[in-house]
Amino acid sequence: VQLQASGGGLVQAGGSLRLSCAASGITLEYYAIGWFRQAPGKEREGVSCINSSGSTLYSDSMKGRFTISRDNAKNTVYLQMNSPKPEDTAVYYCALNVYCSVVGGRVDTYGMRYWGKGTQVTVSS
Repeated sequence: VQLQASGGGLVQAGGSLRLSCAASGITLEYYAIGWFRQAPGKEREGVSCINSSGSTLYSDSMKGRFTISRDNAKNTVYLQMNSPKPEDTAVYYCALNVYCSVVGGRVDTYGMRYWGKGTQVTVSS
């Protein structure tokens, strides 16, 4: 099983970017898929998560700016980043779980598996 995040790059603040999480060896539609990020010198934090039902969760600081979605036919989950800010600069990862959860206003990393290589997102001011 492999999850691969892609679509990162350099974007100006206020622009938009769409990240993709593609899977091999597993059918994503039966699982919850979460997006997480890690900035230099900081802990990994949750961004968003989508359950197999299609219900979505967001960390408080991302609500209204990011949108998670899934295309089961393509076995891919997306993260649409609108109006990103310089503080959104980080390596973004996707991972898999049975269900999504939020703890303390943040999507929880507990139980997440199959962390793949991330994709770098750099937001310029």
